Amino acid sequence: MHVITAEPLVIAVVNHKGGTGKTTSAAFLAHALDERGRAVLAVDADPQASLLKWEAKSAEAWPFQVVGKPSVNLHRDLPGMIGNRYDAVVIDTPPRTEQQSIVTAALRVATHVIIPMAPSGIEYEEIVPVLKAVADSAPSRVSGEPPEFAVLLTRVVSNTVTLLVFREQLHADGVAVLPGVVGNLQAFVRAHGNNIAGASATAYGDVIDYVMGERGARHERRG
Repeated sequence: MHVITAEPLVIAVVNHKGGTGKTTSAAFLAHALDERGRAVLAVDADPQASLLKWEAKSAEAWPFQVVGKPSVNLHRDLPGMIGNRYDAVVIDTPPRTEQQSIVTAALRVATHVIIPMAPSGIEYEEIVPVLKAVADSAPSRVSGEPPEFAVLLTRVVSNTVTLLVFREQLHADGVAVLPGVVGNLQAFVRAHGNNIAGASATAYGDVIDYVMGERGARHERRG
């Protein structure tokens, strides 16, 4: 039985562009957290309900609850949904800018934002409004500061110059880039609707390690 003793970790997976691996990332992150012993709640905040549809198609039930909440009031409703039952939440947000109000609600309540992005010029340009939305969320947050955020490079072909170029460019822009990358593998490309096992042994497990390590260090600095 999980005993919740600390402020929940709330990861929002955000990108205004569709097809960036957002839902895949949310699903694998939630499973990786569950495999690490966390009490997980997955929130599908996308009106397209891709995460809920994935869970419904899986031959085996997911080991944590998935709820649909495509609401502009997500930031108000989430604390009550979490209660003392969960210590980790993963939010899959909608891709389209017309639904920015839902994304804003997720940003208001997130402790961390993961931005999946393929190393390409088009996707590099598309994250600019995401970064602005993260920064603009600060005044509406309890802390008055934006959530921690980082780019997760996805659909990556290993050992290419392109990967190095975009990693260096993002660093030059002052954008944190997660150390691990999600390869352009069939395991991820064809994952939707299939069961997920061993998520913590993939790059998504590395993301969780990074987030938890960074979070612990931040608490020590504040303490």
